[in-house]
Amino acid sequence: MSKLVWKRKTAMLVRWLHIYLSMVSFAIVFFFAVTGLTLNHADKFGDEVHTAQQKGRLNPAWTKDPDTTKIARLDIVEYLRNTCHLKGTLSDFRIDPDQIGVSFKGPGYAADAFIDRGTGAFDIMETTAGFVGVINDLHKGRDTGHTWSLFIDICALLLVVVSLTGFLLILFLKKKRLSGLAVAVCGLFVAWLVYRIWVK
Repeated sequence: MSKLVWKRKTAMLVRWLHIYLSMVSFAIVFFFAVTGLTLNHADKFGDEVHTAQQKGRLNPAWTKDPDTTKIARLDIVEYLRNTCHLKGTLSDFRIDPDQIGVSFKGPGYAADAFIDRGTGAFDIMETTAGFVGVINDLHKGRDTGHTWSLFIDICALLLVVVSLTGFLLILFLKKKRLSGLAVAVCGLFVAWLVYRIWVK
């Protein structure tokens, strides 16, 4: 294969990858761009946070055993989920001498239950944010679980490939190569300048 043919085939492959990966990642870029704005201007886009309280009593046999290894963790968590309709992922289960603390967290959501070990009586404080609060937490990957964290990693790798194929593509365009590289250098310089002057 001649050098010219190899160069042409490589350019076609890079162009194909860049075009179709860009289309695949369109929704990803759009999502993270919008949530970047809502995070950066939280005072304008922030939703009102709502709090709610619940009280109740669960089976004291699950909580009052002096041997903390015999505390019925699963029964307690499932009771709170099914009876009190708590959502999110279990993030903490604390056992103190007189009290048990159970916390659930999710995007734009938090619930903390405080259970009296002697009586099984509990108080729950549930906090929910609106739509913007949820998507902001998704952007940051906060309290989103392993699956969403993996999805963010895949998105990041996809955007790296899109960026690199875009950069490689300009190298194959002889007439626009110099101007394209100049614009890339200018972009890097502007970012560095902003950091030096306003951020550092």
